[in-house]
Amino acid sequence: MLLDIPKPPSYARMLLILNAALAWFAVLLSLTLNLSGYYVGTGDPSKPTLLGNVPGGVDTPLERFFDWSTYFTQLSNLTVAVVITVLLLRPDLFRREDRVGAIWRALRLDTLLMIIVTGVVFNVLLAGGERQGWDFISNMMLHIIVPIVTPLIWLIAGPRKLIYPMTVWLALVLPLLWAVFALVRGQVIGAYPYPFLDVSTNGWTSVLTFVLVIVIVAIVLGYVLLGVDRVMARLTRYEDSAD
Repeated sequence: MLLDIPKPPSYARMLLILNAALAWFAVLLSLTLNLSGYYVGTGDPSKPTLLGNVPGGVDTPLERFFDWSTYFTQLSNLTVAVVITVLLLRPDLFRREDRVGAIWRALRLDTLLMIIVTGVVFNVLLAGGERQGWDFISNMMLHIIVPIVTPLIWLIAGPRKLIYPMTVWLALVLPLLWAVFALVRGQVIGAYPYPFLDVSTNGWTSVLTFVLVIVIVAIVLGYVLLGVDRVMARLTRYEDSAD
């Protein structure tokens, strides 16, 4: 059985294609810069990689890839790219009433929650320093363009009625798994992807409090998006009936 959702506007597909294309460009550009060694020599030479075996820092493509993949920024942008691509190719998956449908609806909500958190946290806590060339473009795409475009296109194009109270709670699973991974990895190799997660500097109380605050904000934001979704769904039905 499939959920009955309002018919998306005629321009929705083109907007979703644009959203997916921007996210894929952001992810692939960032990955290419990292694998090509663009950032080699610009980071902290004492910081170990995910593998924890390079005293001089990240210096091989494989180690650069693993290090790149541990950042929440990459996960959130990749989630946007993959989930919206699946939404375009298999929209029926998001309307299923079974567990599969519930998972895809949660992932669709993750495209909003995670990318909004990425944009806000980076620009409030992490932004700084002058960026040039491809690094400037990559940073703009990952932390500004995609975080703005994704919720804006969702607001305009939907699709609607894919967010339920349970969806909000299921959407917390992926970012929480990342947080656990980042903290465990940090304990193993002594390096954390972001300074506010650095237990050795801030202590467990401060780090866990920060994570808890982000979770609470995400829950509140999820319910706000649920409310907006319901309002937009009613407007969509009204517009359909007016036609």
